[in-house]
Amino acid sequence: MVILQFLVVAAAFAVIDAVWLKSMSKFYRRHLGHLMSDKPHLGYAVVFYVLYIAGILFFALRPALESGSWLTALGYGAALGGFAYATYDLTNAATLKNWPLAIVVADIAWGIFLTGAATLVGWLVFH
Repeated sequence: MVILQFLVVAAAFAVIDAVWLKSMSKFYRRHLGHLMSDKPHLGYAVVFYVLYIAGILFFALRPALESGSWLTALGYGAALGGFAYATYDLTNAATLKNWPLAIVVADIAWGIFLTGAATLVGWLVFH
């Protein structure tokens, strides 16, 4: 069952995130173009997705399924996304030259929405 949950949440996460990345590519290039690689390093991306989806299952989906509440799914997912994306962006803002505030705000908001939505999809499929 955990493998199926992983696959469902991963698919939801990937589809939603792909829409964001495609639609926001100019925004990221404008603010971070000098740091961006010509081609993404897919190995690192795969490791991130696997670890992050596992985190969603453990920290958000499992408690939501145990509680039986879609609000728990949405809330725990959103909280996890906020914590994780804030950790990344605020660390970058603290340690890198000129990490844009616009990126910090957009990324954290996106992490909240994306992780909450992916967790909610998992809850809707498996509750």
